[in-house]
Amino acid sequence: MSGDMVTGELTFEKVKGAAALIAPVIQRTPVLCSEFLDTEAGAALFFKCENFQAVGAFKARGAAHAVARLSDAEAARGVVTHSSGNHGAALAWAARTRGIAAQVVMPRGAARSKVENVERHGGRVIWCEPNIAARERAAAELVAATGAVFIHPYENFDVMAGQGTAALELMEEVPELDVVLCPVGGGGLLAGTAVAVKGGRVATQVIGVEPAVGADAWASWQAGRRVTAVAETMADGLRSQVGAANFAVMQRWVDGIVTVEEAAIARAMRRVWEELKIVIEPSCAVPYAAVAEGAVEVRGKRVGIILTGGNVDLDRLPWQVVEE
Repeated sequence: MSGDMVTGELTFEKVKGAAALIAPVIQRTPVLCSEFLDTEAGAALFFKCENFQAVGAFKARGAAHAVARLSDAEAARGVVTHSSGNHGAALAWAARTRGIAAQVVMPRGAARSKVENVERHGGRVIWCEPNIAARERAAAELVAATGAVFIHPYENFDVMAGQGTAALELMEEVPELDVVLCPVGGGGLLAGTAVAVKGGRVATQVIGVEPAVGADAWASWQAGRRVTAVAETMADGLRSQVGAANFAVMQRWVDGIVTVEEAAIARAMRRVWEELKIVIEPSCAVPYAAVAEGAVEVRGKRVGIILTGGNVDLDRLPWQVVEE
């Protein structure tokens, strides 16, 4: 059963099971390299390109797994979530593949490209104020009114297991990585990545990277308990507060969390566009920013970087905003 359950646990076996279950609908995304970026970093960098995933983001993995795990009776009631964009689009897509309805609560001011992505995949958008309390309240009201199943964007073990399949593929394609980096917002990807990586190769470090603006995951890591903070970052996919279940997994399996400034995120995003010739969004650029800015020591190492998505407003690119 899926839904908003946070009981249970996340295991390597569950991630492997998720990979098998979603294989018929998920893209096995490529891993790209760049001699120029390697030279700049003094390391071998391997970019797992989830911007080429269904709906343009890794979120398709977790949503597909959560929807596939619903019983027929649950699925018939449809699904509800709240999202700044990528999870909403992913859930709408996954619901459509199963022939069920999806409703997505989105904050006013969400990126236009992400709203359109939700609607393109058949999701019904319900607007709310741009804060987590309003999102949760609106989603709860929808569940009460419709009986639909709530699929939390990150505090859900089925979602976490699905997200971890990206790292599982990366480790299969590029063995003996020294470090794997991924962004952290709510912690679904980082939790899934850590379990996938450590289950296959305990010696590989897993490090989460977060915008310095409102760095609740970093603060929580330092304090040893969850700490809340307001995240007004350009990396809109990382504005969520780290989930309780996610943080528990992170405390067990993650090796560290570092932060990067807004200008560094914009520079990293632009550098990836220029050198890899691919479109990535600000949230996606955060782990590479940690490499480029020296927030993580990678010289002489083999480094996996999960590029999480490519849904960006092309009319207002982050480096243009910084330069303004």
